Amino acid sequence: MQHPVRSVRRAQPATPARGRLQSLVQGGARRRPRRIAMLSVHTSPLHQPGTGDAGGMNVYIVELAKRLAELNIEVEVFTRAICSDDAPTVELAPGVLVRHVTAGPYEGLLKEDLPAQLCAFTHGVLRTEAGHRPGHYDLVHSHYWLSGQVGWLAAQRWGVPLVHTMHTMAKVKNAALAEGDTPEPPARVIGETQVVEAADRLIANTTEEAAELARFYAARPDQLAVVHPGVNLDVFRPAAPGAVEARRAARAGLGLPADAAVLLFAGRIQPLKAPDVLLRAVAVLLERRPELRERLVVPVVGGPSGTGLARPESLHKLAAQLGIGDVVRFHPPVGQALLAEWYRAATALVMPSYSESFGLVALEAQACGTPVVAAAVGGLPVAVRDGETGTLVGGHDPVDWSHALEPYVTDPELVARRGEAAARHAAGFGWDTAAATTAEVYAGSLVRSIGRLAGARQRRA
Repeated sequence: MQHPVRSVRRAQPATPARGRLQSLVQGGARRRPRRIAMLSVHTSPLHQPGTGDAGGMNVYIVELAKRLAELNIEVEVFTRAICSDDAPTVELAPGVLVRHVTAGPYEGLLKEDLPAQLCAFTHGVLRTEAGHRPGHYDLVHSHYWLSGQVGWLAAQRWGVPLVHTMHTMAKVKNAALAEGDTPEPPARVIGETQVVEAADRLIANTTEEAAELARFYAARPDQLAVVHPGVNLDVFRPAAPGAVEARRAARAGLGLPADAAVLLFAGRIQPLKAPDVLLRAVAVLLERRPELRERLVVPVVGGPSGTGLARPESLHKLAAQLGIGDVVRFHPPVGQALLAEWYRAATALVMPSYSESFGLVALEAQACGTPVVAAAVGGLPVAVRDGETGTLVGGHDPVDWSHALEPYVTDPELVARRGEAAARHAAGFGWDTAAATTAEVYAGSLVRSIGRLAGARQRRA
């Protein structure tokens, strides 16, 4: 979909949607939108995070949409149908509707194939809006660059603001590729650049991500808003009083030894997430401290994703090659309630990622009272307080990681102290706060949109 980006900066004609935007913003007062179209082209909020293309973005959309609905902002999430049995609409929660759009074959399409289906997806979105009275949506919020391409056209057609969240960026990922991983294609870089120029506001997870948007994509300061993601504190919470007993109970339910040192990896299995770094670090640690083998367990909870789909068995083979097949345990992705049990059962969560826009998994684990050992990349230095709630590691040298992990295997008092601090830290990241701040970004976008409309009318006059 190649369209002249600058066309979105031209004065837009008056539309019924614009008329309702004016009613939302009277006398300069900020009013929240009544209903928004949220776009998630390549992955559905109904999918299980941890496999395929479903991950932190799915959690983000689900939790944000629910909390926005609680603020009386209706959310309709448009996503691509991947099964002929998908219902056209599914109520995710009161005030949150998921719409399945037919765009291309239901099965057999990789994320890399989806740009060719964006026209069909856009047609489905526009057709849905056309079935309602004019002005059905006050604003478009797109997630990931594929959705941004659709959102750009929909927002322009409806005469409403476009708010976009990148989640990941090609230029950032390509600057920190795992060895042997495939770089993001130039077409994605071009697409992201177009979306940045077209968007009214860009929501970044951290100030670092906002700076990257400015540095790599020439985003303007007035476009940028920083909103930290949240964590579901009702699901992800510390063990009940008596942490040792609660942890033993969680481990019993998961088939883990009661007194083991459990170094957990939870997430999609792909080079970007670097689970191989954890395995190599464990091998180095056991070579240096062989007596730890009898109590060390390394669960890998997740499924192949992205470029990891090309070699889904590679991590199993690596564990065997490193001689730690007896230590590593592979488990499929699980729902949030069971994932919380994995966090509570763990001694520490390990995140050796090469790139993370924020790292929701780190926040979830800390909310359960589990310290985190993470790479010092992206938003992880915000999610994890180095030396207080966990450890941040520079680089991906397995030797460095082995030294970072060793204290968590050998020092129970350190684990307890940092686990308590982790729970306190994560408690400040509730989704209610994230949703309220996002709603304010929406309100500001409506104000700016009306201002541009008034300016355009003055110029025409």
